[in-house]
Order: sequence, then structure tokens, then C-alpha cells
Amino acid sequence: MQHENDIPSKVRHLSDTVVLNNGVRMPWFGLGVFQANDGEEVKQSVLSAIKAGYRSIDTAAAYENEQGVGEAIRQSGVAREQLFITTKLANPDQGYESALEAFESSLGKLGLDYIDLYLIHWPVEGKYKESWRALEKLYDEGRIRAIGVSNFQIHHLEHLMEGSAIVPTVNQVELHPRLSQRELRQFCARHGIQVEAWSPLMKGQLLDNETIVQLAAKHGKTPSQIILRWDVQSSIITIPKSVKEARIRENSDIFDFELSDDDMKAVDELNLNHRIGPDPDNFDF
Repeated sequence: MQHENDIPSKVRHLSDTVVLNNGVRMPWFGLGVFQANDGEEVKQSVLSAIKAGYRSIDTAAAYENEQGVGEAIRQSGVAREQLFITTKLANPDQGYESALEAFESSLGKLGLDYIDLYLIHWPVEGKYKESWRALEKLYDEGRIRAIGVSNFQIHHLEHLMEGSAIVPTVNQVELHPRLSQRELRQFCARHGIQVEAWSPLMKGQLLDNETIVQLAAKHGKTPSQIILRWDVQSSIITIPKSVKEARIRENSDIFDFELSDDDMKAVDELNLNHRIGPDPDNFDF
């Protein structure tokens, strides 16, 4: 049975969720904290988001701000079980034993008893399968509610799933109208892997695009709201980053309108397969 809030075009609330392949519910929309400084900046960002109704927060060991995120969670006054917290395994910590140790370190910095979603941050060649074994162990022990990956191409996913007991719940990748990742999205859909977008606004580079600006005028919304609504209606979880309270609120104000099929097609046609972040097949960190 499909619940109404599982149908992306009908998503009407910031708290609406998608059911991952293991039955865990994850919000369609959340806050990313990449490049938010640890301490007051990230803490205020997370507190502003939670106050605005966000329930999903995405951090990573590599962001070096897990401690500030954890402080905000404790200060928010919202019950832990109402929040969905994602963090990620950093590249230098990949491998079996090192991944287990890195998880404990992240958990300690966040000050939490469990993580909702733990991701392998990048497909480090020769190491990500061992890392995945560690994540499977932690999942089986109930330390993590869902495990997944980030920045994995189709061939990485195929290799990871060979001989693995668990299919990733999520693949978080660079995704925006100039890099719509259609082939990867289709592969993930066939295998029950939920796609999540990082850098959904392409660092602001699309906000003056003619198509986006026209749609914003049509719907009485901002260009960023058009792009973020396109994400949700495309069955893509999205986590725009901001440290400004007004922008955090603006980004989440996308649940009172709907893009038409023609609107969606117009945004789809902006794809150029253009990356602004590192290439998952060619990175050296």
C-alpha cells in the first residue's frame, strides 16, 4: 500500500518522509552542514533548521563539525527519536577495523547513542567493500538504523553489492538540474536505493537561469524554491546547506505548491551532465 506522503508530487509538509528499502522512514528534506564551521556557526544553523521544522540533519566526519551538530541536537528540545541524523565515514578511515573505530568517534562527537543513516563518503578504491562490511556489522548490532553510500557511480554500486548482505538504502550524490544523474537514478530505482542530492542549488549558479526564473515568477516562488521542489517531485531527497536563518526558512518553503508536468520537463531539459564537485571516478583525497 502506498501512503500519500510516499508520492513525491503530493509531498505537502516539511516532515513528510520516504520509506527506505529497510522500512525506515527518512524525511524528503533536510539541512546540509558542509563547510559550516564547528562551534557557534553550525550550532546556530542546526538550531534554526530544527526551529523551522526540519527534522533531518546531514553532517560528516570530514566536515569536522559533528560536535557542534551534537550540541545543537541537545539544545533543540526536540526528542532524539523525532530527528534523523546522517553522518559519513571519512576517506582516511576506510577499511574494516578503521571504519568501526571512526564510527565510534563520530558517535562520541555527536553525543548520540545511534546514527539514523551512516554513509561511506566516497568510493575509495580497494577499501569501500571492507568499509561496507563494517557498516553491515554496525547495522546488525542496531547501532545504525540505515546504511548507505555517497558519490557512488553505477559500477561502484554493482561492485559493492556483489557478495554483500545488504543493499545500500541511500546513495547521496551531486545532483542538480545541470547534473540530473538520470541513468544513475534509474539504476538506483531498480535496486531500491533512494537517491539523495548534495549541492542541489549548484552553489547558486542556476538562480539566474532563464527557465528557473520564469518558473519562479509563474509560481510566486524564488528560483531556489523551484529547484528544491523539482528535487522532491523527482523522488530525490534534498539537503540544501545554509547557515543563514532566513535562507534556511526560504529553502523549506516548498510544500504549498506543485510543479506541473510541463514545469518538471522544462527543468529536466536543463541537464548538461556538468559537475561542480569532484568526479567520483577521479579524486585523490
